[in-house]
Amino acid sequence: MRFLRCRGREMKPVPLSPLEAQSSASIGGTGERQALELRVRAVEEENRALRRELSRPPKSPSAHFPISSHRGNQSRTHSEEGTGDNEGQKAAAVGNSSDCVQQPVVDKCETIHVAIVCAGYNASRDVVTLVKSVLFHRRNPLHFHFITDSIAQQILSSLFYTWMVPAVRVDFYDADELKSEVSWIPNKHYSGIYGLMKLVLTKTLPSNLQRVIVLDTDITFATDIAELWAVFHKFKGQQVLGLVENQSDWYLGNLWKNHRPWPALGRGFNTGVILLLLDRLRKLRWEQMWRLTAERELMSMLSTSLADQDIFNAVIKQNPFLVHQLPCFWNVQLSDHTRSEKCYKDVSDLKVIHWNSPKKLRVKNKHVEFFRNLYLTFLEYDGNLLRRELFGCPSEVDHNSENLQKTLSELDEDDPCYEFRRERFTVHRTHLYFLHYEYEPSSDNTDVTLVAQLSMDRLQMLEAICKHWEGPISLALYLSDAEAQQFLRYAQGSEVLMSRGNVGYHIVYKEGQFYPVNLLRNVAMQQVNTPYMFLSDIDFLPMYGLFEYLRKSVVQLDMANTKKALVVPAFETLRYRLSYPKSKAELLSQLDMGTLFTFRYHVWTKGHAPTNFAKWRTATTPYRVQWEADFEPYVMVRRDCPEYDRRFVGFGWNKVAHIMELDAQEYEFVVLPNAYMIHMPHAPSFDITKFRSNKQYRVCLKTLKEEFQQNMSRRFGFAALKYMTAENNS
Repeated sequence: MRFLRCRGREMKPVPLSPLEAQSSASIGGTGERQALELRVRAVEEENRALRRELSRPPKSPSAHFPISSHRGNQSRTHSEEGTGDNEGQKAAAVGNSSDCVQQPVVDKCETIHVAIVCAGYNASRDVVTLVKSVLFHRRNPLHFHFITDSIAQQILSSLFYTWMVPAVRVDFYDADELKSEVSWIPNKHYSGIYGLMKLVLTKTLPSNLQRVIVLDTDITFATDIAELWAVFHKFKGQQVLGLVENQSDWYLGNLWKNHRPWPALGRGFNTGVILLLLDRLRKLRWEQMWRLTAERELMSMLSTSLADQDIFNAVIKQNPFLVHQLPCFWNVQLSDHTRSEKCYKDVSDLKVIHWNSPKKLRVKNKHVEFFRNLYLTFLEYDGNLLRRELFGCPSEVDHNSENLQKTLSELDEDDPCYEFRRERFTVHRTHLYFLHYEYEPSSDNTDVTLVAQLSMDRLQMLEAICKHWEGPISLALYLSDAEAQQFLRYAQGSEVLMSRGNVGYHIVYKEGQFYPVNLLRNVAMQQVNTPYMFLSDIDFLPMYGLFEYLRKSVVQLDMANTKKALVVPAFETLRYRLSYPKSKAELLSQLDMGTLFTFRYHVWTKGHAPTNFAKWRTATTPYRVQWEADFEPYVMVRRDCPEYDRRFVGFGWNKVAHIMELDAQEYEFVVLPNAYMIHMPHAPSFDITKFRSNKQYRVCLKTLKEEFQQNMSRRFGFAALKYMTAENNS
């Protein structure tokens, strides 16, 4: 996949619309009414002149759309396909699988361009399922053009960068720069201002791009998108828009009493799937055309109900020759009370499914169970399997992929630790901010984010952690595609999790045989947007009030100007039901009674011994401790601290190496006297089981430790000698 580019475009200022110009003045007087009538007549005259100009036949068939003569043209004219309720016409469009055989074949390596408007966290999640369905069936190179807000761009750029799908290119266009183009149009549709941005694609997309398929995010493909791309060759005359007829009665105006839709030709057209001939639209002055139409209709309609779809239909009503009607299986619309069942007789007839109801998967349809299962297939499909090469097509050079392959080729496959070494370079597909995220930074710059990682078997800890820690949280979850959907359902069903907007959930998709613990920690750290972070683990519950206590410690210990790692002493319980201590005094009491223990005192004393728990019992002020071999405390640090070393996967030395790195970089370890965290009991992880039972696993871990220490010696010289000595003495 080619590296992603963000295209910032300089947008021309939009002239004030007549509606805005008039909004500041009352139209109650005679003079104002006459001015309004004159403006309406002027707009009507401009439209009539424009229609006269457009109705003139082009000088030659190839003037606007060059098509090789050997391809032929098998489509019917607009008048032959019709837009009304003529059932004879519909029958020709329904289930006509034979048409697909006769369609011109798209060149094997021809790039198919797809444009999608996507904004926010939820739409970014929806668009992944659409992309999966397209990638699953495709045989051609793809170029996605995403019109996004900053949130969707961050999510999707990271996703595609780590997905590394061959023969896929992605460009981004800043939706915020386009808002002024459409913000003057009042819109009642739930898509908001982003639901109007398909109107400005002729200006937004590159001027040399001739044609594009435009899709809503709630689309699922059941066939190769090249079949739809081939339909462009059926366009003739002045057809510039390929659309499927609307399958509901919305534009017929009979859904309820006083229902008054925007003007449309017959049943109107649905804009969930659009074929746009961009070059010809530009020559027809599309910008002027839709603006004039929108301005005129808004004088009486006041707002759109179905966003861009209303305006497209109003334009088509006046200029029916612009549209090439697609067979309705190219947009089977699954909103309530539609005629979608007339679009297919057989599964093989289905091409594109459109979940265009706010109810989405809960929509009423006789065959909704079948459609839902098809959607869920792609929703839970392993996206790693879509990293398929397109054989026979020269692909653009992807330097990231090339460098990765070069690095992997240099590894010795006969090395007993090959799989460990390879994991360090594995690129895991990553979906940042899987759920909605909101965080308002504090004015004093003392906020702390709790950082942790988990897999599916630790999901039950999330609610408890959210109850103990009110500050922002950054979590990396190691899940399969199917598990990601289970997590989504779990989170959406939890009042505790849904009440918290300041928790960032970042999905790192499973690949390979190891648990990439330090990669997960790094992903969670990279998404921290507070000045400080508390590096924890998912099976620890921080004390109540720790967030505020750490914020105060930031000021007290001058964290902004010093390199400190503030140690939060760790304890553990063997009881699944624990009366969590509300204070240090209560914790000491439970410690003395044997309800609590210092963390891992019975199996790995060295890990936390330097914390000096005996001193902590009576300490009232922070105290400094020295690094010792195998020290692995839980610490709060500034956001700019070093990342974890990715060579350590699964169980063993993953935190030890990080603390050693902090010490080498001259961080001071300071123990907080009134802070604590408690490890909750759980079944042993799969990785610790492998460590205990697999001798080769332990041998490779020892090899990786030695290589890490040698690397430290090269980087820090004489100062790193103590790490080698300490290891030899331990």
